[in-house]
Amino acid sequence: MKYYGIIVGGGSGSRMQSEIPKQFMLLNGKPVLMHTIEAFYHSDLKPEIILVLNIDFHTFWEDLCLKHNFTIPHKLVKGGLQRFHSVKNGINCVKEKAIIAIHDAVRPLASNDLITRSFLAAEELGNAVAAIKSKDSVRQQNDNRSQSLNRDEIYLVQTPQTFKSEILNKAYNQDFRNEFTDDASVVERIGISINIIEGESKNIKITFPEDIQLAEFYLNQKKIIVPVRI
Repeated sequence: MKYYGIIVGGGSGSRMQSEIPKQFMLLNGKPVLMHTIEAFYHSDLKPEIILVLNIDFHTFWEDLCLKHNFTIPHKLVKGGLQRFHSVKNGINCVKEKAIIAIHDAVRPLASNDLITRSFLAAEELGNAVAAIKSKDSVRQQNDNRSQSLNRDEIYLVQTPQTFKSEILNKAYNQDFRNEFTDDASVVERIGISINIIEGESKNIKITFPEDIQLAEFYLNQKKIIVPVRI
């Protein structure tokens, strides 16, 4: 089976108090996005990588690759108006039956284990969505009232979200809806049940300035052994 990783980077730098999108901010000396791509490239199943970026940042990214001597092969694809359209553009580049993992560009710490488990579970079950159980008490607000929810039934959804290509092709043939907050919600809309697999607490999403410091801490705690590719 063929494996693909679609890395989606459409975020802005607004919440990071930065003029550049957060996927380009430096993490241990190189852009966050490069760490994310490396995680997939060095994973066991060696997926082909498709990178979806706003067209306005294509040249900027290419310049960053030259500056950092970043040579990992990947296909650069134009982003869309919404994340939905960006993912669809990435999916349209896959011309064969495959297992496709869709991953946020700003989640640079996904482990080899998580990426591999995502692909294998989706290959077996049709789809696999990484999520972790809530450690905190959870309340739901409705108008002026709130109610407690059972935190053992609450999952915090991450990426990768991984699917058989035929499922994604059908799901992304729909028109965009505002409730499509992630790929699981798009697929669920066509009547397919979503399978949750265990995510990772370190698989954080870089959203605020302090997240960079936390990601650097995790990276510095990790002894990375990069396999030699022949």
